[in-house]
Amino acid sequence: MNPDFLIPAAQYLRMSTDHQKSSLESQAAAIQHYAAANGFRVVRTYEDPGKSGLTLKHREGLTRLLHDVFSGTALYKAILVYDVSRWGRFQDTDEAAHYEFVCRNAGTPVHYCCETFENNGTPPNAIMKTLKRIMAGEYSRELSARLRRTKTIMATEGWWLGGPAPYGLRRMLVSFEGSPKQSLKVGEVKSIAGGRVILAPGSPREVARVREIYRLTISERRNANSIAREFNRKRSKCCGRRWTCGQILAILRNPKYTGCSTWGRTRGVLGIKRVPVPKEEWMLKPGAFTGIIDQKTFDAAQRALTDRTFYKSNENLLDSLRMLLARQGRLSQDLINAARDVPGHSAYLRRFGSIRHAYEMIGYPVFRNYEGIWQARRRHHKIKQELLRHILRIFRSEVSVVRERPAGRQLLQFADGLKVSVSVCQCVKTVLGQSRWSVPVIPTEREYVALLCRCTTDNAAFKDFYLVPGVDKTQTKLFRLKEDDPWWKRGKRLTDLSKLRRVAESLLREATNGLS
Repeated sequence: MNPDFLIPAAQYLRMSTDHQKSSLESQAAAIQHYAAANGFRVVRTYEDPGKSGLTLKHREGLTRLLHDVFSGTALYKAILVYDVSRWGRFQDTDEAAHYEFVCRNAGTPVHYCCETFENNGTPPNAIMKTLKRIMAGEYSRELSARLRRTKTIMATEGWWLGGPAPYGLRRMLVSFEGSPKQSLKVGEVKSIAGGRVILAPGSPREVARVREIYRLTISERRNANSIAREFNRKRSKCCGRRWTCGQILAILRNPKYTGCSTWGRTRGVLGIKRVPVPKEEWMLKPGAFTGIIDQKTFDAAQRALTDRTFYKSNENLLDSLRMLLARQGRLSQDLINAARDVPGHSAYLRRFGSIRHAYEMIGYPVFRNYEGIWQARRRHHKIKQELLRHILRIFRSEVSVVRERPAGRQLLQFADGLKVSVSVCQCVKTVLGQSRWSVPVIPTEREYVALLCRCTTDNAAFKDFYLVPGVDKTQTKLFRLKEDDPWWKRGKRLTDLSKLRRVAESLLREATNGLS
């Protein structure tokens, strides 16, 4: 037939896995035979090699085809597909029909080349096509059910069911009796009859990193974000990428690190986003392989995670405030942040909108000038942040800003481990109009060298700086000093912040010599 009289058509080819080496070629050959017999000429090919037919997601070939047809840029008048299953094994048959309707409505009908029916819209053929779509989806459902049964049996034996090993672990090929044969590298797969795969501890560096994550969570009560930031600051990598909060939580919540094989932690209908499964429904096989941490450490980490403020109710947070009030007799932002058994004040801000609202809910009276005090604190926070940024610019990589706990105060920490507490000393006026500076007492920071920043009389900027070897341990709460008070002489006045580290080290040496 004269090529000028042939109808231009596009062919769509898809295979589910890369192991089907001849599938695309076989489909193309069958489509070419159909085209020659029915007056079509293939002018464009769309392919989705190794792509599942369950959804449109990740199928770039079909997505481009639909875009070209719908936008009117297609230079063909028909679409040739091997059969209904190649178009897709959608679990909702209406989805397959919708994509076909979009093409037909745009003047580009779909032809199934190796089906026993003609796609001409007649009732018998329409019924047959609908049955074929149902059968295509049912095939995937049955295959999934068989695979799940097989994996359930393998999971009860403690075998690894596929996929990359979690961070800190590696895949180990073992015989059917359980004796190790070889370690599998990333990308390596076992032969079909080559035994089974279990998990084993990975490299010493990764194992040490996993144990450090558990130690920071349990002993130092660090949250996932804080741990990730510290690792990234040290330029540590997780599988070649930066650490994230999600990666830290995945390590803390995964029982595999105790040597327990787990499966069935999520479930989902084919092609639908998976959802978590309750822990009591997980498939667990304790002692399936050598773990990195023991069960006691893992349980302690789970308790630390559930004790996070995020998981506490409003009443739990208010109960913590009531206990602190009963213990201290009063409440303040500094007392809240210093108490290790009470969430930080920022948690109450996020949950209740303001600290004042939280106080009102527990019946704690608030003084009249509350709003003015909070404005002053916000002003102090602003100038303190400017000061910290200035110090970071001076020392560059030699110093960083850290927190002792997630909701704790900001400290300066030098590369050698030296920590410096930073406090804003507000200027207040006595009844006689004399200036006094308030020195805050932070119990958790008494052992650190303290940088005391005295404000100007209007509290809008810093007047000067004093570096002291620590706030006097005999003081239990905020105290006030006049400008020439002898207390200031226990430290040194800083006229140049670039000398901060040198003076701090000098004060520490003097304090150490005094004790000895």
